[in-house]
Amino acid sequence: MRTFERTAIAAGQRVSVRVPATSANLGPGFDSLGLAVTLYDQVSVESTDDGVFSAEVAGEGSAELPRDESHLIIATIRDTLGRVGFESNGLRLEATNVIPHGRGLGSSAAAIVSAVLLANALLPAGDRLSAQEVLQLCSAQEGHPDNVAPALAGRLAISWETAGSFFSTAVDVHPDIIPIVAIPSYELSTETARNLLPVSVPHHVAAANAGRAALLVQALTRDPSLLLPATVDALHQSHRAPAMAPSADLMASLRAAGFASVVSGAGPTVMTLARGRQQADRIQEQIHAIVTASPTADGWRVLELEVDTDGAKVEMHRRN
Repeated sequence: MRTFERTAIAAGQRVSVRVPATSANLGPGFDSLGLAVTLYDQVSVESTDDGVFSAEVAGEGSAELPRDESHLIIATIRDTLGRVGFESNGLRLEATNVIPHGRGLGSSAAAIVSAVLLANALLPAGDRLSAQEVLQLCSAQEGHPDNVAPALAGRLAISWETAGSFFSTAVDVHPDIIPIVAIPSYELSTETARNLLPVSVPHHVAAANAGRAALLVQALTRDPSLLLPATVDALHQSHRAPAMAPSADLMASLRAAGFASVVSGAGPTVMTLARGRQQADRIQEQIHAIVTASPTADGWRVLELEVDTDGAKVEMHRRN
């Protein structure tokens, strides 16, 4: 990473960013595959010189999130600036959160991507980070690139790590695929879900999962008829099921009905990948029938989304 003498960024700048929700893993693509979808957080920041760091927050999580410099986006903006030799003398943040928190749709990744992109836009033009440097910072902050990569680039992101560096490539998703998400009212932290995983798995399990992950790329990009067998997972979903029994039951019921249903990220949202309009309608009917017959029916939200093809978008506002 490049280093600079520490310099204050210019006051009076205003920058906005829109970042999509993401669904990681998609079944067998553990920590390596992620899909961007059309739910968006919107964040704006204005640089000041009054020494005040404040946040206005609306939407998801607004009742719990801090309004001062401890807000994740403000803290990450300042950290990002500091890493490249700059600092801020004040920030005013405005955030409208649409991505549900603690549901496996990449809310923390969206916050980190928002912060790094906003910080980068506040830097002088000649000192801004490259796309690869942005990916490194976001991935290091999040711990892995499977959510931040599709949030940055859109589409289906295939990500990997080599010698402590993160890499990703984005590919187009077949136009027939329609993501349907069933979002429960309860949350599940990524840390809790990850702690349920075994330390090691047998060689034959890893080999089976690698085959399904490879098949999933073909299913998502060229042949959606393969989605059901391609979304079979042997690494993480069964281990996490006890922590999200209603979601695991819903996923199992949908798969038994022939639909490509998976846990979104670490859960507890369930994502089902439909092949075309008719199947999307049938999936939503099936979800409603299952959850309304369940004692845990209250609080489920069912959304039909699209694959986001653009990734995060930054807008610089002119000074008055």
